Amino acid sequence: MTHKHIIPFGLLAKIWLALMVLTGVTVGVASFDFGFLNVLVAMSVASAKALLVVLFFMHLKYENRVLGAFVILVFVILAIFIGFTFFDVAWRPEAGA
Repeated sequence: MTHKHIIPFGLLAKIWLALMVLTGVTVGVASFDFGFLNVLVAMSVASAKALLVVLFFMHLKYENRVLGAFVILVFVILAIFIGFTFFDVAWRPEAGA
């Protein structure tokens, strides 16, 4: 049984507008110094943009829940790997020390 997932143009335009706003937020965030939270803030905005693209433009919102669970699992594993990289950088001795 097939389902049609025709997303209305208005919704796609709103998603595109949200992506443009988040791109502006990305540029704005880059001009502030959040200290050790710089990477966290940048990754949060990038993750929000990626979520919109994956859900609506790649139609994951309308797919089977098992496929969605596997996509979430992949992102969790990616976050773990990136987190381990941050731990390595955080405890690395300074170059001049």
